Amino acid sequence: MTTITTPGLGAVRSTVPRTPGANNDYTQLASDIRGSGLLRRRYGYYWTKLVAVPIAYAACFALLLWVGNSWWQMAVSALFAFVFTQTAFLGHDAAHRQIFRSGRWNDWISLILGDLFIGMSYGWWQHKHTKHHANPNREGYDPDIELPVIAFTPEQARKPRPWPLPWVFAHQGAFFFPILFLEGISLHASSVRRVFAREPVARRPVEITFLMARLIGYLGIVFFILPPGKAVAFLAVQLGLFGFYMGMSFAPNHKGMPLVPREMKLDFLRRQVMMSRNIRGNRVLDFAMGGLNYQIEHHLFPSMPRPHLRRAAPMVRDYCADRDVPYLETGLFESYTIVFRYINRVGLGEKDPFACPMLEVRQSI
Repeated sequence: MTTITTPGLGAVRSTVPRTPGANNDYTQLASDIRGSGLLRRRYGYYWTKLVAVPIAYAACFALLLWVGNSWWQMAVSALFAFVFTQTAFLGHDAAHRQIFRSGRWNDWISLILGDLFIGMSYGWWQHKHTKHHANPNREGYDPDIELPVIAFTPEQARKPRPWPLPWVFAHQGAFFFPILFLEGISLHASSVRRVFAREPVARRPVEITFLMARLIGYLGIVFFILPPGKAVAFLAVQLGLFGFYMGMSFAPNHKGMPLVPREMKLDFLRRQVMMSRNIRGNRVLDFAMGGLNYQIEHHLFPSMPRPHLRRAAPMVRDYCADRDVPYLETGLFESYTIVFRYINRVGLGEKDPFACPMLEVRQSI
C-alpha cells in the first residue's frame, strides 16, 4: 500500500493498492450504476434541448436585427455568448455518446452543433478531449495541462523561454482568469488550423463546409446589421464572454488536483476520481455548468446522460468512502481559489505547490 495526499481545501489521505485486483473496484461500481438504470438514455430531455437550440439562435438573431445600430447590442452579444456556451455543453454530451445509442447519430449531432452552430471543430476537440479523459492530469499525456502561456507543473515553469514568457509565468496567478477572455478566439483558431492541416480529421469536407458557413455567415450578419466599430465591439464582447464562460466551467474540474507523473500507473477508478473535483450546488448550477460540476461521475461514466449525474454522485461518493478513495467536493468559489493558489505557486517556482507525496512516489506504485 502507498499513502498519498489529495490537495484541495485540506489533505485527504488514502491508501492505493498495488495489486491487480484494484481494477475490480471499478467493475463493481459499474455494475451497481448499470443496475440502478442511470446509464439509460434520456431521449425526451435531449430532444427538448436539441429543438431549443435553433429556436434560441433564431431568437438571438431576431433580437440582433430588432435592436439595430445601438450600443445595447453589447447586451445581445452577451446573450449570444451564453447560448453558444450552452450549445457547446450539448455538443459535449453528444460527443460522449450521451444522447443516442447510435454512434453515427451522436457524431452528426456533434458536427452540427460544434462546427455549424458554434464554429468549433468536432474532430479537433474530440482528438484532444479523448486524450484528456484517458489520462487526466498525467504529465506528458493530458493536453489540458500543456498550454503555451500557463505553466501547470514546476518543470514547465522552469523551462527557458523567450521574454516576456518567464515574467508572465511568474505572475500567472493574476493572469489566468483574464486570459480566459481570449479562449474563444483560441478555440476558433485551433479549429480552423486543424481542419486545414495535414493531420487526420474524419469528415474533413463536412467540417470545412460547416465551419466556413458558420464563421463567414455569422461575421457577415453582424457586419451587415452593425457599422464596423460596433460590429468589432460586438464580436469582442461575444468572443470574450464565450471564452470566459467556457473556461470558468472547465477550470474547476482538474486544475489544482494531483499531477500524475509520466511513469506512474493507477487503476481506472483512482485515476479518474483522484484527479477530478466536483462542485457542490443546486440544479441552477447544474444547468449553468452543463453538468461539468459532476466531473468525477462524468469521468467514470462518460456516456452517462447529464441529468443522471446528480443521482449518481451520492452512490459514487459512498462507494469511494468505503474503499478509502479520496472524493473531493468543493463550492464553486472555493474551487476558483484552489485553482488560483495552485497556478500562482507553480508560477512562483515552488518545487511542489501542494507538497503532494504523489509526486514523490513515482516508482512505488
